[in-house]
Amino acid sequence: MGPGDPFAGPKFRLLIMNPEFAGELLKTMMFQAVTLAAPCLLTAMVIGLAISLFQAVTSIHEQTLTFVPKALGVVALLVMLMPWMLRSVMEFTTAVIQKMPQMAQ
Repeated sequence: MGPGDPFAGPKFRLLIMNPEFAGELLKTMMFQAVTLAAPCLLTAMVIGLAISLFQAVTSIHEQTLTFVPKALGVVALLVMLMPWMLRSVMEFTTAVIQKMPQMAQ
């Protein structure tokens, strides 16, 4: 387990599966999901806001004008962030799998 491990620290050393451990695991899992989803959602929101502002200023109301730039922006961001996202998911999964023997006690 590395320094960026979400389960590193004294409170995860010798825990068994109890309500506190399950709650902490659920909280860490939710934080991981939000951390991975936030960049894509924020990118789509910023691009959508910029396109909406452009449409309001120019009085152009074309449906494809909103969809295509958002799709391209999110795909470009996913391509750039994919190594980080995969590493993050793999570290989290490794940490959970390493804690499984303690959960069964």
